[in-house]
Amino acid sequence: MKSFVRIAACLPFAVAVGTADAQISDNVVRIGVMTDLSGVYLDYAGKGSVEASKMAIEDFAKSNSGIKVELVFADHQNKADIGSAKAREWFDRDGVDVVVDLPNSSVALAVARLASEKKRITLVTGGANLRHTNEECSPYIVHYVYDTYALANVAGKAITKQGQKNWFFLTADYAFGTSLEKAASDVVKAAGGNVVGSVKHPLNASDFSSFLLQAQASKAQVIALANGGGDTINTIKAANEFGITKNQALLGMVMTISDVHGLGLKQTEKMKLTDAWYWDQDAEAKAFGQRFFSRMQRMPNMVHAGTYSAVTQYLKTVARLKTDDSDKVIASLKSEKINDFFAKNAYIRQDGRMMHDMYLMEVKSPAESRSPWDYLKLVSTVPAEEAFQPLSESRCPLVKK
Repeated sequence: MKSFVRIAACLPFAVAVGTADAQISDNVVRIGVMTDLSGVYLDYAGKGSVEASKMAIEDFAKSNSGIKVELVFADHQNKADIGSAKAREWFDRDGVDVVVDLPNSSVALAVARLASEKKRITLVTGGANLRHTNEECSPYIVHYVYDTYALANVAGKAITKQGQKNWFFLTADYAFGTSLEKAASDVVKAAGGNVVGSVKHPLNASDFSSFLLQAQASKAQVIALANGGGDTINTIKAANEFGITKNQALLGMVMTISDVHGLGLKQTEKMKLTDAWYWDQDAEAKAFGQRFFSRMQRMPNMVHAGTYSAVTQYLKTVARLKTDDSDKVIASLKSEKINDFFAKNAYIRQDGRMMHDMYLMEVKSPAESRSPWDYLKLVSTVPAEEAFQPLSESRCPLVKK
């Protein structure tokens, strides 16, 4: 697969210079999707994020005359140096205005730092690290879909309060996993639980047996998987093969419908997960899900839906302001409510956190599933102010306390 391609979306006519495109750099709005097209996050973000961005651009073009949009995408290969090199090329040579997606927190942090130096906007829809809105916050970063605090807070608090108080963490050994384990451990302890142990594994590990044996030996009630994508899938497969799930509960802390589909309901039924969006949650979500399915032959997850939403909000703001100047666009984004199929009455805080409701979901049993991709049921809705880190705890220098 080519890692770089341009897709132009514009109406078949252009207005005269001096109107809609007068303040748009190079007369083109360029969006870069930085994602994983070949590794552990291929299904979690990957091609789906690229396609969701294409859909957003196509929909935008239907009602916005004279604004040309180009999409480029790249495979960061889960390596921060590769992601940074491509981003620098995009900014310095190709005129990319905004970067979106960024699964893999190490890559996301590196690219966001560079983008902020260049005064380019980063819409983090695939990365989870809380540092984006804490120590490394920037006027140009928006953390759009979820973060490690919300993932830990929603599921961790609910499960601990249900009486499963002893936890063991199986953690991906890089920035994201470390951040997620720390956030979840704090939540569990605050809710009266205990962390009885943890073990770290390399990204895209080939064998999880030794790690799972340590988790099994701990006799923890909950084995929390602070990993994602293919690592989560392979951990759950191995845990079922070893019979661990008969006596200990697995919690996929970054688990999506893509993972459930890959594993099947028999291996995942009754598992809890934190989600930002589900394709069957209402009529609007279902309509988007069906459109996405017609193109990808799979239902979208929260990252894909969030990527569409983020790209759409960005483009609508550019069109309204008639400029892609980052300072003006980001100021406007932070002043407007967001209401679409992804989130209702949502907004972007001063630290860059996009505030929207989160959901505690449970995987259905095979008998409960009515149709293909009917995998999840809602346990509870957690309001944004309860799900995400409060500003009073923020370490972001942009936050005025």
